[in-house]
Amino acid sequence: MQVVLKRRSNKDRSEGTRAALVAAGRDLFVERPYADIGTPEIVAKAGVTRGALYHHFADKRELFAAVVDAEAAAVARDIIQSSPDPTSAMEALMAGGRAYLDAMAAPGRTRLLLLEGPAVLGHAEAKSIDMCHSASALRDGLAYAIETGALQKLALDPLTAMISAAFDAAALDIEAGGSRADWEKSLEAMIRGLAPA
Repeated sequence: MQVVLKRRSNKDRSEGTRAALVAAGRDLFVERPYADIGTPEIVAKAGVTRGALYHHFADKRELFAAVVDAEAAAVARDIIQSSPDPTSAMEALMAGGRAYLDAMAAPGRTRLLLLEGPAVLGHAEAKSIDMCHSASALRDGLAYAIETGALQKLALDPLTAMISAAFDAAALDIEAGGSRADWEKSLEAMIRGLAPA
């Protein structure tokens, strides 16, 4: 019997190398601050050369941005996957909020996305990444709630920013030992308070 070995294409190898770099970066960036990690440590953990790193990313900051983007995408996926089909737009917002807090409980994720991300990338770039992922899902949920009459007709961008900031504050405080039950109760009261009179 003849065995045929299938060779990986250059594209597959390239994607594998990039994925290994992002995974190694994530492991390191959730353990320690960005400034404490050097590129030699990243390439050693990924099992690739420095040339491979610089083939895929201009520098450590660009790799960090890719890690933040991947983590933000994971949060959005977790929200979408773990939110059951609710009976109302208001319940959808509540379910999405709980799923966000669940997703942010992954070790190191809160610090990476809410502290290190904005500090390293700047507010505008961190916000742009967030708007491509979980903030976009929140905005869509708020738009639907407004459209169905579950929430007052308010300007969507400031409303999204306000509620997103409240959930981010909750995630940070919960990670520091704050009561998740208290935060959930307060967040729900805030959102329900936006219903039409």
